[in-house]
Amino acid sequence: MNLELYVITDERVSGGRSHAEIARLALAGGADAVQLRGKGCGCRELVRAGREIAGLARRSGALFIVNDRLDVAISCGADGVHLGQGDPRADTARQIAPEGFIIGVSVGSVEEAEEAERAGADYVAVSPVFATGSKGDAGPGLGTGTISEVREHVSVPVIAIGGIGCANVERVIAAGADGVAVISAVAGAEDITSAARELKLRISRQKARLAKKA
Repeated sequence: MNLELYVITDERVSGGRSHAEIARLALAGGADAVQLRGKGCGCRELVRAGREIAGLARRSGALFIVNDRLDVAISCGADGVHLGQGDPRADTARQIAPEGFIIGVSVGSVEEAEEAERAGADYVAVSPVFATGSKGDAGPGLGTGTISEVREHVSVPVIAIGGIGCANVERVIAAGADGVAVISAVAGAEDITSAARELKLRISRQKARLAKKA
C-alpha cells in the first residue's frame, strides 16, 4: 500500500475544477492515492464523481479512497474509506466493508492512533500537523513531534496531513511520516500536475537521503 503522495480533492479550492479533474491531473503528476472529499455534496453526486475517479485511479495503478462515507465508497467501487474521530470505528466499518477494503483513520494523539490500530485501521493520519485553512474544524497544528511519537507506537503506515507543502514536506518525512496527504498544495495549485510531481519528487529524495543515513 503506497501512500507517499495522497491527494485529497476539494472543489472549493480548485478554481472551478471538478473532483474528477483534480484527480486526473494529480494522478498525472504521480499521486499514489486520491481521496474524494466532497463536504456538502449529495450522495448521488459523490457516487457519480467516485465512479469516475475509481476508473482513473485503476488506470494509473493508484488507490482511491472516499472521505467519511463508507456507503459511497462501497457504491462507487473505491479501494477504501477514511474515517474521522466522529465516524464509526474501523472495526465497525470492517463488518460492512468488502474483503481487502482499506480503512484509514484520522488521529490527533498517540492514544487515538493506538486505538485505531487495535480497531483494525490499515493506516492512521496525524491531523493537523500544521495549521491549515482547508479544514475549518481541524484545530491548531500538532507539530512534527506528534508524527514521531505516533510512528514509535504503531506498526501501520503513518500519514501526515494539514498545512503541508513543498516548504515543509521534508521535515514531515524526516519526522517519520510514511507519506503526506495534501489538499491546497495540489488541488489549489494553478498547475495541479506540476504541483503533485514536485511534492512527489521531494518526498522521494528525502526518503532516499534518510535511507543512506540509516
